[in-house]
Amino acid sequence: MIRIADYDPRWRADFARLNIDWLERFFVVEDIDRVVLSDPETHILAKGGRVLFAVDADDRAIGTVALKHEGEGVYELTKMAVDPGSQGQGIGRLLMEAALKTYRDIDGRELFLESSSKLAPALALYESVGFRHRPAPRPGSHYARADVYMVLESPPL
Repeated sequence: MIRIADYDPRWRADFARLNIDWLERFFVVEDIDRVVLSDPETHILAKGGRVLFAVDADDRAIGTVALKHEGEGVYELTKMAVDPGSQGQGIGRLLMEAALKTYRDIDGRELFLESSSKLAPALALYESVGFRHRPAPRPGSHYARADVYMVLESPPL
């Protein structure tokens, strides 16, 4: 059985491990990734964001997602990753649903994400819960790999 849990320091290393794993498989780990992943308490939690984990029956973190507060009720959905051995079991959808519920619970005003056109399954998941492709509001991205910008426009499931 998989449960979704709020951040706990015991899964801090898993937050980095899960994200670095997929970044190394598809892209490269950028400096901004290393900064955030090495200290989620400072770069996500202390600024009003949240980090969620998918945890298995043995209390192991097998997936994660974060809501990074950008200010004034604007959040970025970021750092979503599922352990390769656990993919294809609906864990990404569980994380997404929990992130959307959390976003509603904290009265978020706007939710956006940056992704890559190389990640078709992830884009399909985002679209299925109401994210829509939009032009980025600022030139470029803080991620070299990002060529997709999406905003949550329809009510989440």
